[in-house]
Amino acid sequence: MSREPRGPNEKLGTVLALAGISNAGLARRVNDLGAQRGLTLRYDKTSVARWVSKGMVPQGAAPHLIAAAIASKLGRPVPLHEIGLADADPAPEVGLAFPRDIGQAVRSATELYRLDLAGRRGGVGIWQSLAGSFSVSAYATPASRWLISPADSSVARDPKDATDAEDGTTAASATGAAAADAIPPQRVGHSDVTKLREAAEDARRWDSKYGGGDWRSSMVPECLRVDAAPLLLGSYSDEVGRSLFGATAELTRLAGWMAFDTGQQEAAQRYYIQALRLARAAADVPLGGYVLASMSLQATYRGFADEGVDLAQAALERNRGLATARTMSFFRLVEARAQAKSGDGPACGAALKSSEGWLERSRAGDPDPSWLDFYSHERFAADAAECYRDLRLPRQVRRFTEQALARPTEEFVRSHGLRLVVSAVAELESGNLDAACAAGARAVEVANRISSARTTEYVRDLMRRLEAYRDEPRVAELREQARPLLVTPA
Repeated sequence: MSREPRGPNEKLGTVLALAGISNAGLARRVNDLGAQRGLTLRYDKTSVARWVSKGMVPQGAAPHLIAAAIASKLGRPVPLHEIGLADADPAPEVGLAFPRDIGQAVRSATELYRLDLAGRRGGVGIWQSLAGSFSVSAYATPASRWLISPADSSVARDPKDATDAEDGTTAASATGAAAADAIPPQRVGHSDVTKLREAAEDARRWDSKYGGGDWRSSMVPECLRVDAAPLLLGSYSDEVGRSLFGATAELTRLAGWMAFDTGQQEAAQRYYIQALRLARAAADVPLGGYVLASMSLQATYRGFADEGVDLAQAALERNRGLATARTMSFFRLVEARAQAKSGDGPACGAALKSSEGWLERSRAGDPDPSWLDFYSHERFAADAAECYRDLRLPRQVRRFTEQALARPTEEFVRSHGLRLVVSAVAELESGNLDAACAAGARAVEVANRISSARTTEYVRDLMRRLEAYRDEPRVAELREQARPLLVTPA
C-alpha cells in the first residue's frame, strides 16, 4: 500500500539516476531486501514509477528498504530526506551519530537501546527496516573524532541534568505539583557498575560457547535497555561515571559483536559506533582500540579491507605506551587479517611478526583487560592461518591450524568450528580430499549445534570449494550432513 500522491518525487528520481538503478532494478532490490527480513513484497517497475512520478509513499518498511537498496549501490548511507521520503515513518538514524557533547552522547546511546525494543514487539522493527545495509563510510567520523580526542574532560552528571534528560523539561518549567511529584533520578554507585560488568562477562562466555544466536532476544540488548540506560540517565560522580561508561561500552560492543556474528551488519555498526563513544567517555583508550578492532574485522569481512587496515592502525597508534603487550598483539593481528584480505603479503607478514613479538613479551602478571581473556597463542595461530588462507598459502595454513587446534576447548566452541573449516580448506588446496572431508565433518558437527551466521557461511564456502568433487561419495556424505546449513531461510 502507498499513501496519497503529493506530486512528483524529483529527489528520488535524481538519486536513482545518479546510482544508475532502473525502476525494475529498484523494485527487485527492495523485494530481495524484504525477503531477507521475512517480508513478502511484490513491487514492480510500475510501483517505482508511481513513487517517482506521482510522489506516492509506500508504507511500512519500504521507505527504509528503498534507502538501503540505493545505499548499497552508492556505497554510502542514504537518509530518507535525500530521496524525498522523510515524511514516511521516522527514519531510524539513531546510533550513527558520534556526538562531541557528553549529554548528547548519552541520549544517542540510550535512544539506540530503546529503539531496539521495536524488533521484539512483533511486526516490522528497526532492524527489519534497515534490511542489513552497511556502509563503511559511517565509521569515518567516529574514528577521526576518537583519534583527535579519546577522552571527555568530565562525565559527572548531577541530579538536575538527569531530571532534565528524563522528562525533556528545563528546571524553570518544572514547577508546582509536577516538580513536587517528580521522581528523583537514580544515584549510581560502584555496585551498579559491577552488575553490568558481571553481565558482560557472562554474556561473553555464552557468546563464545554458543554463538551470537538470536541476538535480539539475548540478554545483552535487554540488559542495555533495562539496566544500563537508566543508569546512564541517572546522576553520578566523574569517577563512577567513567566506570559506568566503560562497563556500558563493553556491553554495547558485545551487542554489536553478536549482531555481527548473526549477520545483522547494520545493527552491529550502530552498536559499535556507540560503544566507541562510550569508551571515549570512560577515558579507556585500550577499550576504544578494542572497539576499533571490532570495526576493522567487520569492515574486512564485508569486503572493505583497506578501511579495515585503517581502523586497526588507528587502534594501534592511540594505544602505544598505554595498552598491555597482549592487547597490542591483538590489534596487530587484526591489522594482519585486513592486510591479508587486501592481498598485501609483505604487510601481512610484518603485522603477524609484530603481533607474535608482542605476544611473546606478555606476562601472566600483566594488567590485561578482562575483555581480552579469549586471546591466546592458539587464537593467534588461528587468525594467522586465516591470513595465509586469504593469501592462498596452504602449507602455512596447515602449520598454523595444527597449532590452533592443539588444545581444543569447550569454552570457545565457535572458534574451534571456524578453525576446523580453515583446516579443511587448507587440506583441500593441498590435494588431500580425505583429510578435507574429515575436518569438514567435524566443523559441520560444531556448526549444527551453535547459532552463528559466520560459522555457517564458512561451511558454505567450504562446500562451494568441494563442488568440483560432488560425485565423490565422501563429499556427498558431507553435503548431506551439512544440508541444514545450506538451506537459506525463507
